[in-house]
Amino acid sequence: MSHGYYQLPGGLVAAIDGHCAFPPINQALKEPNGLIAIGGDLSVNRLLSAYQQGIFPWCNEDEPLLWWSPDPRMVLFPEELSISRSLAKTLKNAKFEIRYNTAFREVITACSETARPAQQGTWITESIIEAYCNMHEAGYAFSAEAWLNDQLVGGCYGIKLGRVFFGESMFHQVTDASKVAFVTLVKKLRDDNVGMIDCQMNTTHLARFGAREIPREIFAQKLEELINF
Repeated sequence: MSHGYYQLPGGLVAAIDGHCAFPPINQALKEPNGLIAIGGDLSVNRLLSAYQQGIFPWCNEDEPLLWWSPDPRMVLFPEELSISRSLAKTLKNAKFEIRYNTAFREVITACSETARPAQQGTWITESIIEAYCNMHEAGYAFSAEAWLNDQLVGGCYGIKLGRVFFGESMFHQVTDASKVAFVTLVKKLRDDNVGMIDCQMNTTHLARFGAREIPREIFAQKLEELINF
């Protein structure tokens, strides 16, 4: 398939049409953060095509649909999970009940409503919510939920393909709720033989759990190996 291209500072980025093809990820711009394509849609087939190549959507409400493949890539290998003493104590106390996939729409909606430092608005738009709920119904998107007194108070969600989990976002309404949901999910994924959790971008929060950056080339190699196991 041939692509149209936008001329952006730093290089060219592909404009994608109704097909699901993306350019090779080595064509992504170094700045800003691996932008690789503009346009397209959020159909299940396109999202599957994107994730299989290490590409994900992210944009603000007033922007066109943007697709990214950053270099380096932040990942967490489940066997490298790090848990602080205080969080270990919270886990031991079993304050929260952890459930899976019982309130996916509620989790992603709560994530969209969570204010984040240095971020105006949310990238989890109504179209993103609907698209990932479709992915959930198709069996690819999953949520881990922290419940307290039968109330949803924290959680996270992402996409699972083969032995890779692509983490998307998390939220909490009670201290440590999202952390407990995330750590419990990582342990479950490790038991399910998942070999890599994609965290996308570098954050101090994820680094505390043992996530680290690896070159995109290595990420792509691991991705191919673990999805096609």
